[in-house]
Amino acid sequence: MAATNIGKTKRTTDDLIDSAVNRQQDWLENRRAFTRKFLQRFNVFHKPEEQTATVKKTEKIKHSKNKVALRAYWFPITCALLVVLIAVFVMLFKINAPVKVIAPSVPEPVVRTIKNTEKHTTPSFDLVRIEKTGNIIVAGRNVRESNISIVINKKIVATEHTNKDGEFVYTPSEALKPGNYVISLIDTDKNIKSADKVFVYISEHGYKNSVSLLMTKNGSKVMQAPELMDGDLVVSKIDYLSTGRIVVTGKALPRLRVSLSLNDKYIGFSRVSDYKNFGLGADIGKLESGKEYKLNIRLHDSEGTTIANIEHNFVMPEMTGDDDTFYTVRRGDCLWIIARNFLRRGILFTMIAERNTIKNPDLIYPNQLLQIPVK
Repeated sequence: MAATNIGKTKRTTDDLIDSAVNRQQDWLENRRAFTRKFLQRFNVFHKPEEQTATVKKTEKIKHSKNKVALRAYWFPITCALLVVLIAVFVMLFKINAPVKVIAPSVPEPVVRTIKNTEKHTTPSFDLVRIEKTGNIIVAGRNVRESNISIVINKKIVATEHTNKDGEFVYTPSEALKPGNYVISLIDTDKNIKSADKVFVYISEHGYKNSVSLLMTKNGSKVMQAPELMDGDLVVSKIDYLSTGRIVVTGKALPRLRVSLSLNDKYIGFSRVSDYKNFGLGADIGKLESGKEYKLNIRLHDSEGTTIANIEHNFVMPEMTGDDDTFYTVRRGDCLWIIARNFLRRGILFTMIAERNTIKNPDLIYPNQLLQIPVK
């Protein structure tokens, strides 16, 4: 019995599998038929003969269109080819035809006499410099192509001729001896003297201690200052005013103290600013012309010990000019300090501002040249 039942169960299963496979094949066949009908409806499948005929017809249409295009544009194409051929011909077979140059007619030159409208000027100095050898170089200007005489200590020592720009240069053949000299100029042709003079002091200690000073009616101007230096202490300018006051300016280590003495007599001191500048003004009384003096400028550390010393020996020149002097502004300067050094009181800064037309006394610039009214 058991074996009979098992065999029946197996035959039934095979029937079920065959039935499922048949149904699956029927479904696939229906899908293929539906797809074929759908594509035929949209005229996708064609016969090979029809497709070949269609392609040939399309190619004939394109070929006919190309012929029509060539017939329509034959003229511009021909013109372009002609232009190219002509250009090639010109480049390869260029004909050098003679060129005729017609010169314009030029009128005869007219000779005109030009009057000399140059106004006569007073002889003036450009520089007076002391060389290492102790000799001097004098350069200046006057009317062009004129004669100019150089006068030293009221004696004419040479006569030079100015160039086309009115400039001249003179150098003595021998070095000058140490001492004081006053140099002036004279226009030899017009007998006109220079309005300015130059005071020259040639030191026995060499050119580094010598001085060249231009003296004008508006005051004096240093043309060559002595090179006063000792370590970190540098003196750039020494002014002696007609009021009996001396002003020393220079550079040193910031926040240290600089003292001044004349003929070993203590005069005063000043602090160095954070910008390494110092200015010291003090009353020393009237100095006699032609007399020798010794000036000491010392730099002291925080304990008061002297760490640098500049000793300047000079002969007092004759005072000339009026009551004004000049000062170049340095970084960190203000009119109050400048007035205190030159005019004894800082409150007199308004005089300096008025003389130099300074609208805002709190606004001055480095390298600005100030005219100081001494009296």
